[in-house]
This record gives sequence, structure tokens and C-alpha cells, in this order.
Amino acid sequence: MKRIFSWFYERYTRKIQLRLTIYFLLILLPLVIVSLFVNFRSQNILLERTVERTETALASSMDYIDLTLQNVEEISTLVATDNNMLRTLSQIGAELDAMSYIRFADIMKELGAFTSINNMVSQVSLFHSQSGMLLSTAHGGSRIVRPLHLQELRHLAESNGTGIMYLMPDYPITETETFGSVVNTDSISLVRVMDLNNPAREPNLLIFTFNKGRLLDLIRSLLPSPNADIYLYTNDQELVAGTGDRGLQFGDLRDTTPGEFAVRVDSRYYKWSLLLLQPEEELIKETYLTRMYTYIIIGISVILALLISWAVYSGIASPVQRLLKGMHSVGSGNFNTRLENNRSDELGYLTNAFNKMVQDQKDSIQYHYEQQLRLTRTELKFLQSQINPHFLYNTLDSIYWTAKNYDAAEISEMVLNLSRFFRLSLDKGRDTFTVEENVTHLHYYIRIQQLRFLDSFSVTYDLQEESKPFFIMKLLLQPLVENAILHGLDNKHDGHLHIASRIEQEYLILSVSDNGAGIGKERLDDIHQELEKLSSHEFGPFSYMEQHIKGMYGLRNVLSRIKMYYGDQADLQISSGEGQGTTVKIILPLDRCEETFRLKPFPNQSF
Repeated sequence: MKRIFSWFYERYTRKIQLRLTIYFLLILLPLVIVSLFVNFRSQNILLERTVERTETALASSMDYIDLTLQNVEEISTLVATDNNMLRTLSQIGAELDAMSYIRFADIMKELGAFTSINNMVSQVSLFHSQSGMLLSTAHGGSRIVRPLHLQELRHLAESNGTGIMYLMPDYPITETETFGSVVNTDSISLVRVMDLNNPAREPNLLIFTFNKGRLLDLIRSLLPSPNADIYLYTNDQELVAGTGDRGLQFGDLRDTTPGEFAVRVDSRYYKWSLLLLQPEEELIKETYLTRMYTYIIIGISVILALLISWAVYSGIASPVQRLLKGMHSVGSGNFNTRLENNRSDELGYLTNAFNKMVQDQKDSIQYHYEQQLRLTRTELKFLQSQINPHFLYNTLDSIYWTAKNYDAAEISEMVLNLSRFFRLSLDKGRDTFTVEENVTHLHYYIRIQQLRFLDSFSVTYDLQEESKPFFIMKLLLQPLVENAILHGLDNKHDGHLHIASRIEQEYLILSVSDNGAGIGKERLDDIHQELEKLSSHEFGPFSYMEQHIKGMYGLRNVLSRIKMYYGDQADLQISSGEGQGTTVKIILPLDRCEETFRLKPFPNQSF
């Protein structure tokens, strides 16, 4: 044994071919081990890939379901605010006569038209509270006579306000009866009250019932195999539709049986969920052929390792050594390294590529330093530009004292308020201030305008004490006040401006009102339409800045800022009448008006 080892060691030290062969086999050994390991892991990888593809398909379907829900909600809004239908309902009293049934027939005809707009709606129902009449496009009209049923349906209308509910057919109305049995529905239904814009509305209910069969057909198309099942849940963890009877407890994927995998995807807007269950055996059978191919590749790799070692031994070792030395030289920071090259084969090409790589790296580093220099110069100019606000403050201060010396009281007051206004407006240190601080700063601007318009309008402030400590963005109210003064109170000698703040539930409400000329109905409708377009946009961090809307610069500025900073819950509302003044309200979620709140960066964006 010792003699064999000595012979092998002697051949190893004297024969480079043997050393290269051993080296290549040693290099190949980890690859062989990894390949074998990958085979045992292949079915897990396949499951992961399948989950990714399934999640993509489920997400696409959830987007369609979201779009369907949104479409149905928009249709329900049209029905709930339809003036003709509301007028017809108001003409029907508790006692029914022949004319009442004619009016009900007209309503049924209008409701029937809406079922053809969206094929996901199986029927539209309307509950008339005074008469207890339930109209349905699928079952006709029937009168609900049981007082407990009437009481519960009216309670649904009154308790939900103008919001939307999604009720399952098994929603309990009484101890023994359900929502589905009372209103003749067998699927999930969208429920909302009629006459949304009337605070004194009757508790009439509008019910859109989804077509369970079409929902099932939609999700059944996602099934990858006959043995798979899929289930659709609401955001309240209620089962809407499913292809089997083995639905898991919502959200707990650990309840899957051995040999089965589950994928769940939630919708982005309504938080409904799709749950897919599929046997793993249907997936891992594809890995058997892959394992055989892996063994073949390993055998071929060993043969190629022996052949490559011979080729390297035949004439490649020396050029490789020179390349290695060159790489070490570049790695130590010497980018002037160049290798001589008198070959025209692949190694010659590799040497040329090495020389070009070193030159490109050198040029890239030089370009990087130049970019850093440009950045430094830009920062210097920015720092210099910040001197300008201080120059403005000092200049306004000088004008103020000069006006005081010449007894120009109005000029000095205007300059003083302008200086105070600019001091906060140009301040880059803080972006938010309390409501009280914002109104104090706003008063400087209002006082300037009062002096400019010779005190032709007055101003009052109504700030709820609980609202004063909350923080809002600076200059948030200034565009609204500017609009009120320039467009509402212009040429009005007894103008009045009212600024208020209060807390309602979980929201901070800020309002700016004037008793000016007001806005005509046609122009007000245009403003509402443009603001709705701006609000419904799927915002990125700068998409508000890219809106091309002529006019409405102040309203657009305020709406854009509150949407970006306070999120989709923030809103801007405007109400007006020609000759009746204008009121603009800003509605902000209270949890984002805390001092500790900081706006998070948008995904995939750097600032």
C-alpha cells in the first residue's frame, strides 16, 4: 500500500496532466453533489414555481372580481341616486292602490335594464319600506307582512347609512330565518340604502344579488386539474362559491391534508380571497424524467472533465497563468496593467477582452469621480440658493422699519405679515404644523389680502379645541382661502370668510367658507367630475404632478397633496350655489395627523 501511494505521489508531482485531471474532478465533485441534492429538492422547487404561477393566475382573476365588484357598486350608486326612481318611490304610500302597482311595474322595468349591464348580477331587488313591498327582477313583487322581517330590513337600511354591505344568503334575520329566505336570494348580495343624498331618506333597500353560477364558472376556469378544488371567500371569511366540499378554514393553510398543497391570494381592494387546493402527486411526477437527465449530465460532465484537462495540459496552462497574474495586478489597484498578446485563438480573444475590461473599468471609475464632482457642485449651488430666503427676510424687515419711520402703517403691517408668511412658507425644516399654527400663519396672508382689498371682507375662525394640537401640512388651507378671496369675495363689499376645524369620529375636518358669488351648477358639476377623475387615479409618488387639467390649480394642488401624504382615505369636498357662497372641506384621517406620523416611501422608488 505504501509503495502504491509513493508511485501515485511521484506521478502527481511530475505529471501536470494528472494534476489537472484531479483538479477538474475535484471541481466537478461539488457540482455532482449539488446536482444530486437538487434532484431531491426538485419537487419542492416545482411546487414553489407552481405556487408562483398559480398565484399569478389567481391574482389576475381577483383583479377581475375586484373590477366586477367595483362595476356593480357604481351601478348601484346610479340606481340609488336615480331621480326618476326616487320620485316614483316617494309617490307610493303605505296603502297600495292600482296606481301604486303601475309605479312598481315601472320600477321593475328600470331594474330589469340593469341586470343586462353586468352578467355577474343574477337579480336586482328593491324593498319599499312604507308599503313593505319587495320587488325582484327574478321573482316579481311580493309584500312582506311579518313585522319582524320589516323591522330587520328597515334596521339594515338605517344602520348602514350610505355605505355598502355584502350579505350572504345565510345571514340571520330571525332565529329561524335568513336574509336569503326573506328576499329570495341564494347567493351573496350587495345591499345599500336608496336616496343617498337625502339625510331624511326613507329606509328603502337596494339589493344586487350576484350570479353564483357565473362566479363559480369564473373560478373553475383556474383549476389546473380535475382533482383540484377552488374556493372564493369574502373579506369577512365567508364562503361565496367553491367547486368542492372540502374548503379549509379561511386563512389556515396548515389544515391541508398530507400530499396536498394550498395557494391563497387576496384581492388588492376588496380583500376577497381565492383558495386553490391540489394534490402534490400531480406535480412531482414531472420530476422523474428530470432526475434521469441529471444522472446523464453528471456522466457526461466527468468525461468532459478528463478531455478538458488534456486540452489544458496541451497548451493553455501558460496563458492562463499570465491572465491570473494580470488579474492579481488589477485586483491590487493597478489599472495600467496590459497583457502582451500574439495569439489569434480563443485565448488571444480572452486576453484582448481582459485588456479591454481593464480599460473600461478605468474609464468607468474616472466617470464615477466626475459624477461625484458634478453632484458636489450641485449640492453647493443648492446650499447657496438657501441663502436667498434669508436675504428676502432681511429685505422685508428693512422695508418694514422704513415704513414705520415714515408712518406708513398699512404698508408696514402688510410687509410685516408678508415677512411672517414667507418665513414659514420658505422654511425647509418642517413640513407639518399644528392646526393652530397653520391658522395663525394663514391669518398673515388673510391680513395682507384685507389690506389689499381695503378691508372689504371680514374673517372669523371656529377652531374646535380638540382639533388644535393635530398636525397638518403647511400651506394646506392657503390655496382654498386664495380661491375664496379672488373668485368668491371679489367686488363684494360685505364679504365674509369663515375658517373652521373639528373632529368627527376618526377624521379631522377643515373647512373654508365664503358668502361670495358662488359657483353655477354646470361649472360645479365640471369641478366635481375633474376631482373624481383625479381621486380615482391609481397614484404613484408623482402621478398627481402629471395631471393635465386646465384651471382648478388650487383645488388640484390641495387634493394632490392630501392624497399623496394622507392616503386614499383623505378627501376634498366642495359645495356651492350661485349667489349662495362656497364651502370647501378637507377630510383627513386622524391617525395620520399625529406628530409621530411620517410618510413612507412608495414601493420601488428612491428619493
